[in-house]
Amino acid sequence: MPILRYVCWQDLERRSTELTIPLASQRAPMMDQSAFWLRPTSYWLPVHFPVSAWNTHAPFAAWLIDVLRPAAVVELGTHMGFSCFAFAEAAARLGHPTIISALDSWQGDEHAGFYGEEVLESVRAIAERDYPESVRLVRGWFSDSRPLFADASTDLLHIDGRHGYEDAREDYEEWRSVVRDGGVILFHDIEERDRGFGVWRLWEQLEREHSTFMFHHGHGLGVLAVGEARVDALRGLFSADEVTADRIRADFERLGAESEIRSRLAALPEELRHARLHTTQLEDKVAWLEHEAEDLRVAVRERDHRIKDLESSTSWRVTAPLRAAGRVLRRRE
Repeated sequence: MPILRYVCWQDLERRSTELTIPLASQRAPMMDQSAFWLRPTSYWLPVHFPVSAWNTHAPFAAWLIDVLRPAAVVELGTHMGFSCFAFAEAAARLGHPTIISALDSWQGDEHAGFYGEEVLESVRAIAERDYPESVRLVRGWFSDSRPLFADASTDLLHIDGRHGYEDAREDYEEWRSVVRDGGVILFHDIEERDRGFGVWRLWEQLEREHSTFMFHHGHGLGVLAVGEARVDALRGLFSADEVTADRIRADFERLGAESEIRSRLAALPEELRHARLHTTQLEDKVAWLEHEAEDLRVAVRERDHRIKDLESSTSWRVTAPLRAAGRVLRRRE
């Protein structure tokens, strides 16, 4: 980890303690009544920061839970749990009862990478400890789990599974009917166009047919209205003119950047632990190499002593003429 290689341990430890220092955005903001998207919840930051490409959308997640007040949330693709916990934390702080069904195979894929049981165990531990009444983990393939959810039973659907075009379209077509009228569907990674990502293609098709709003930061997040929005804040979001939309994007990108900073700070203790482990491993290897080098030095000294003893022996002196003759004969050959 190059960023850690040139920083002393004391500095890293000092920086890791800064996790408890509140960022400016956590102070009570002055509300601009014309900026409907800036509510107190817009300034909230999550409690849990597992590694995620979604962390810059945490302020919008809290705002959305606040204005939508969903009774049920379904998430297709939870991975390490960041978005799920962001939704759950916002609902908990609001005192709003909701059920968040987090679906995943917890095996990984070509975009998220493949991993073992430790990821699911980590997500389950947080869910059971902090959100036992609101978060429900559903392991399996999305299509196999679809019969568990009735049509029009969900207020918020978050699609963040496999990111190829066909995969994203299949998830949308199979699951859109679970969202009741007035609900919202989120699509992550709508700005990613490389490495086989194809959610952007689906999004371009959908935004021609539905009321939508899109964020460009954080790999892109699409917000799609199902039917008519039920609350003024969402109606304002979906009907925002270009100037207002740019303000909304700029504000949530700025707020999301603070979430990203907090996420990086939260990762420092673990990075410090890995750096120390790596340093210990290097020190052990250096000690082993020094031991090997000392063994070689001892072997060289013993060899030199044997050669010296041999050269000073009577047999060596007696056979010196024979060795000289041998050298002469080799030169003549």
